[in-house]
Amino acid sequence: MRNRHFRRTARTSVLGTAALLAALTLTACQGDDQAAADSAPAPSAPSEQPSDSPKAPADQQKDSTGSDADSGSASGSDSVSSSGSTHAEPAAQKPKGTAKDTGADSGPVTRACDGGNTKVTITAVTRPINHMLLTVTNTGSKACNAYYHPFLAFGEAQAVPPVYEESKPQAVVTLSPGQSAYAGVMTSSADGSGEGGYSTKDLTVSFQNRQGSGSTGPSSNVPLAKPVYVDSTLKVTYWQATMTEALTY
Repeated sequence: MRNRHFRRTARTSVLGTAALLAALTLTACQGDDQAAADSAPAPSAPSEQPSDSPKAPADQQKDSTGSDADSGSASGSDSVSSSGSTHAEPAAQKPKGTAKDTGADSGPVTRACDGGNTKVTITAVTRPINHMLLTVTNTGSKACNAYYHPFLAFGEAQAVPPVYEESKPQAVVTLSPGQSAYAGVMTSSADGSGEGGYSTKDLTVSFQNRQGSGSTGPSSNVPLAKPVYVDSTLKVTYWQATMTEALTY
């Protein structure tokens, strides 16, 4: 009887001990799970916009300079303005041609002045002595160039008079419609040293071509108010832009 009671007590003690160990083990497992949960990283927040969301309004896509952020850089020679219109690069402009120290031009081809697009007059002047002023005026509708110097023929002269080389301008004189150019003419020597003098009321003026290799276009017959005396010292200047320059020589 005593042994049976002892065995029951021992069995109860073993069962109690086992239950206690199981409870302790469960408590430890729960503590480990809680620690693991505390140390796990927090889940990442979802993105603010889905990948297929519509683009922001156009005015929000421009950067601080006012250009479209996704437009990229322009290629080729054309450029795009802020209004979206395309502008071609301006064509390179040719420099206006003037021939320095030659009396001829190197710019765009312009028609030479001649007797068909000008009016020519000649007048006597008091200074310099024995000089006259030749004036050519563009009567056409387009500009013309008064190249080099005029070819003069007084009366029945067989040769044109020489030119004052020092009067050569830096550039050809271009005449717009209505504008004039001038040339000074020394008709005879003041001291009577000239030879072969004669008087005439006839004067023919011819114009030089662009190359300076001869005359061009029709000549002009210039009426003289009274006979003009000329001799071997007859000389002419290059065409000048002003009367003052023409009468300097």
